[in-house]
Amino acid sequence: MSGDGKTIKVIFFGDMVGKPGRYAVRDFLSENREKYDFVIANVENASHGFGLTEKNYNELISYGVDCMTSGNHIWDKRDIFGFIDNAEKLIRPINYPSGTKGVGSRVFDCGDYKIAAINVLGKVFINVVDFQWDFVTEEIKKLKEVTPIVIVDFHAEATAEKICFGRYCSELGVSAFFGTHTHVQTSDESIINNMGYITDAGFCGASDGVIGMEYKTSLTRFVTGIPERYEVADGKSVQVNAVEVEIEPSTGHTVAIKRVLYNRNEEIKE
Repeated sequence: MSGDGKTIKVIFFGDMVGKPGRYAVRDFLSENREKYDFVIANVENASHGFGLTEKNYNELISYGVDCMTSGNHIWDKRDIFGFIDNAEKLIRPINYPSGTKGVGSRVFDCGDYKIAAINVLGKVFINVVDFQWDFVTEEIKKLKEVTPIVIVDFHAEATAEKICFGRYCSELGVSAFFGTHTHVQTSDESIINNMGYITDAGFCGASDGVIGMEYKTSLTRFVTGIPERYEVADGKSVQVNAVEVEIEPSTGHTVAIKRVLYNRNEEIKE
């Protein structure tokens, strides 16, 4: 199918870490929300670095986030079990066992179009879920009967697994594939088989810490090997890592992809 020249612009925000991450995204969207047709954010670390509360879920909706993806930390705040089944903008990894609360994919209305999003958890170095290959193959087939626009957030540790699974998804007709989890934005954005791809979208949060967490706590854990509770780094200097894609809605093909890096070197305001 050939395209008609029209495109929609989607932005995907890498893992949001605590209040600095939420407020950095808030400030970015307050200045740029009108540029985007659809906004996706990974929120598994949004509430004090671990999990998501209902209060923060509603807060992020008010900032203009249309779809929230997650990962292995989505269960870290206990109240997630009380609201995830009614959270219509949130998805959790699809390859958790049958009967797990929440859903692994959703179809969203975007003006005259529909956008499908799938959240998937990797196996390498995580290994708490079922293998993703069969789950995603069948889900993509099902979703593409509804819309040609299918977006995947693959929350995984190993870059090799991300690259291999990304190429596999491109062969299934996925529109855009964003790797998450490692919190370091990679510079390999590309279009593979008409699919926008990046190995890791990065993170949103305090840039003076260690992937969003406080430096001294991280140092103690690495030097001593003794577990110590992580604390979110302060927000005096914050960053937003995101990826923009332009998608042809008639075909679901990505025609442009660009990394976003936004820094603010001043204390975040409540």
